[in-house]
Amino acid sequence: MANKLQRTIQILAGLGLVDAIYLTIMKLSNNPQLCIQGVGDCWTVNSSKFSAIYGIPVAMIGAGGYVMIFVLATLASQGESGKTIGIFGTFGLGLIGVLFSAYLTYLELFVIHAICPFCIISAIVMTLIFILSLVWLKEVI
Repeated sequence: MANKLQRTIQILAGLGLVDAIYLTIMKLSNNPQLCIQGVGDCWTVNSSKFSAIYGIPVAMIGAGGYVMIFVLATLASQGESGKTIGIFGTFGLGLIGVLFSAYLTYLELFVIHAICPFCIISAIVMTLIFILSLVWLKEVI
């Protein structure tokens, strides 16, 4: 079961990375045509003042998070110390990611008043990573 959890987390991290890269390209290119027309309002979200932290696009931060989750999940295959660091690290980043996603979703709903479907996909992926990392962690404790 542990290998299945690890592989699923790696796949989800890859999907989240693709999504985050797409959002980063959209932000950096300043191109509203990259948004899917008629589905949510990703341009309003991606061009809001909340879409960057100290000039760094939130999507780019997310991409970094997904890369780190993938690396940590992979590290869990590398001996006993790698397993400990990998599983606990994946859980920790999953927790941070799901809390940050919840905050960003709150901003979309109650501050920006617009929904970005790509952001929702990322939030769902991060939530799944967190849940699976919790199950994985429970297996080793």
